[in-house]
Formats: sequence, structure tokens, C-alpha cells
Amino acid sequence: MAKSKLSEKIGYGFGDMSSSMFWKIFSYYLPFFYSNIFGLSLVDAGVLVLVTRIWDAVSDPMMGVISDRTNTKWGKYRPYLLWVAPFFSICGILLFTTPDLNYGGKLIWAYVTYILMMTVYTGINVPYGAMLGVMTDDTNEKTVFSSFRMFFAYGGSFISLFLWEPLTNLMGGYNTPKGWFWAMVVIAAACFVMFILCFVMTKEHLKTVSTVSVGSDFKALLSNKPWWLLIGAALCFNLFNTVRGATVAYFFQDIIGSNVNLVFFGLMFAFYAGLFLGVGEVSNMVGVASCVPISGRFGKKTTFILVNGSLVVLSILFYFIPCTPTGYWMMLIFQILISILTGIMSPLVWSMYADVSDYAELEFKTASTGLIFSSSSMAQKFGGAIGGAAVLWLLDGFGYITDATQLAQGIAQPADALTCLRWLMSFIPACVALLSMCVVWFYPLTTERVNEINAELKKIRAIED
Repeated sequence: MAKSKLSEKIGYGFGDMSSSMFWKIFSYYLPFFYSNIFGLSLVDAGVLVLVTRIWDAVSDPMMGVISDRTNTKWGKYRPYLLWVAPFFSICGILLFTTPDLNYGGKLIWAYVTYILMMTVYTGINVPYGAMLGVMTDDTNEKTVFSSFRMFFAYGGSFISLFLWEPLTNLMGGYNTPKGWFWAMVVIAAACFVMFILCFVMTKEHLKTVSTVSVGSDFKALLSNKPWWLLIGAALCFNLFNTVRGATVAYFFQDIIGSNVNLVFFGLMFAFYAGLFLGVGEVSNMVGVASCVPISGRFGKKTTFILVNGSLVVLSILFYFIPCTPTGYWMMLIFQILISILTGIMSPLVWSMYADVSDYAELEFKTASTGLIFSSSSMAQKFGGAIGGAAVLWLLDGFGYITDATQLAQGIAQPADALTCLRWLMSFIPACVALLSMCVVWFYPLTTERVNEINAELKKIRAIED
């Protein structure tokens, strides 16, 4: 088929721009919100993050099966962008609402709103991801679409993370529930508009029909070796991102402090968590732009291994950076390098899922694109669940203090808790990246094998047409 229009690629990018604006705030700021703004204990907040995201991950395959069997004039997956977008924004606002209730009531509110938000997120994000499998049949075009998707995703993440703290301060204060609520109202409104634009600007060009039962689809999925390996590697990749990201707000508050400035060509600017994360998102965009030429030269599997090996080295070195003016610049440089590498990884993983979907169609004679892509979302959420909960539980285990009264009285964070924060930004992510690299070593879909699969599928589809 002919190459897709630029407008379609931009429209597809708007979808993940919207999702990522929410997802990055959830991943990087929600643990801090629950423990330091909403008022939950670290242990309860950790259990909440784990339970709700496990439910969310389990619901992904269900949504994949439903979307695979949806048939409308707009296609299988695209209609959900229109149907679910309003609920997506409303649930995000409810999630950052702090009701005037006792501790037990607030805990129930947190569970209900978080589970509701993650369910709606699944309802829109799984079909959105699956669209990649039906917008083109060209493996290189899939990587291009995926790169547009991730470029826009990181652009949206940069906007939301860079503006989050200034927005909360403008809307009532960074340390107040009011500030967090109204900041999310602004973000949610923007996310709604972008999902509508995604629906309007895209189209499903391929028609796939699942001719087997749901049980057969799941049986084929469980027999799919490349799927198992890729989901394990992707889970580790998302665990890497979540552990580092969820630690940053704590790291800046207790390791770096709130009154640190950097000087650049005579200009002084604040060095705060939002800047650190925002610079990372811009660097991710550089990585996304580099993905197509790099993976085209080395192949997807080799690129995956090389990137993770580099992440291991950089993460270990981050531990040894001192808290000095020069050290702060080094932290920023390392954040840029690490983020460029994770930027390469993001579209690469989505493109590899599209290859796994093609492999399943040829090997098992089942068009289960939604189910395949829902597994990627499942891996993302399992990684986020484990990573977010682990950060909170480790901090609690090492005696981290969240009580504002104690901190106001001048009680310092325990040395062990500060060491834990440093490990969460260095050695622990390094171990996760190493595991991801080892898993994908056994991934069988090399460039040659993917080309063979595409050639066979083109013959089959030509006969069916």
C-alpha cells in the first residue's frame, strides 16, 4: 500500500501526546501526591499503586479482545478514541481531588478514583495502540508511525512535567490540594482535545478479521515465544523508567534541596524536579528521532541490546556524581544521555510489538492485533505498578519521613533513607536494564525473519482480497 500521509502520522501522535501527559504525571508525581499532599502513609500508598495497576494490567487483554471484535464504520479501534475521551479527562480530575474525609474515607476515595482512572485509561489506550497494526502493512512505516507517536508523547510529557509545578503554584500552591486539583483540570482539558484530533486525523487502512474463538486467541498468545520475551523485556524497560521517575520528586526535595540554582552564560535559573524531568522529555524526543536510522542500520534486536547496555553503565555512574554546582550540571548531562537512550527504546518496543502481531497472524492464523498490543500496555502497567510501589516501600523500609510536622521541626531525613534515594536513581535501575538486555538476547524475530514474515503475509492477503 502507498505511504501514509504526514497528517495521519501527526494525528496518530496526538493520541499518545494526550496519554503521556496523564501517564507521566501519574508515574512521577502521583506517589508524591498521595504521601505528601493527599495524606496517605507510604505503605498504604504503595499498596494502592500496586493493587490498582495490577487490576489495570489484567484488564488490558480483556479490552484487547473486545476491540478486536468491534466493527463500526470507523473501524475496530479508532471509535474508542471518540467514545472514551470525555471520561478519560473527568477521571483524571477526580484522581487529583482531595475530599474532606477522615483517613479511611480518603483511602476508599483513592482506591475508587484510581481504579476508575486506570480502567478508562485501558479503554482508550489499548485500542489506540492496536491502531498501529491496521494503519499500514509496511514494517518500516510502522517504525515511522511509532516514532511520530513517541515524539509527540515525549513532547506532551515535557509540557506537563515542565509546567506541573508552576501550574500548581499558580492555581493555589504546590503543597496544597487546591493547586494540584486545578492544575489537573488544565491538563485534562488539553488531553480531551488531543484525543479528538487523533480520531479526526487518522484512518484504519487494513481490515483484519479474527476467525477463531477468544479461547483460541489466548491459546495462541500463550504459545507465542516472541511475545513472552518481548513482554518481559518491555516490563523491565518500564520498570526502569518508573523507578527513576517516581524517585525524582523525593530526590530533589531531600538530596538536592529547593533553593538550588544553575548559571548558564550569566543567566541564573532554578534546578528543580520539573526542569530535570522536562529536560529528560526533550532528550527523549531526540532519541525518538534517532530510532529509525539506528534501528534501520543495526536491526531492532541489536539496537535494543546496545541501548540497555549503555543504560546500565550510565545508571551506575550516576551514583558517584557529587551534590556540588559542577555535580548538578553532570546530573543534568546524565539525564540527557539516559533520556536519549530511553527515547530510542520507546518507538522500538511498539514497532517490535507490531512485528509480533504479524508473526502471530502467520503462525497461528489469528488476527489478534488488539490482544497483542494490549499486552504491551499490560507490561507498561505492571512495570509501573511494581516500580511505583517498590519506591514507596523501600523509602518506608529505610525510615523516610513524610510527616510535615516533623520536618517543620527540623528533623532530618535518616542517612539510610538518603542512601536509598541515591540507589533508586542508580544501581537499582541499572540492574533492571541489565535484566531487560538479557531477556531480549533470546528474542527470535531478527530483521531477516521479519522480512520473511511480511513477504508471506502479503501473499496470503493478496489471495484473500
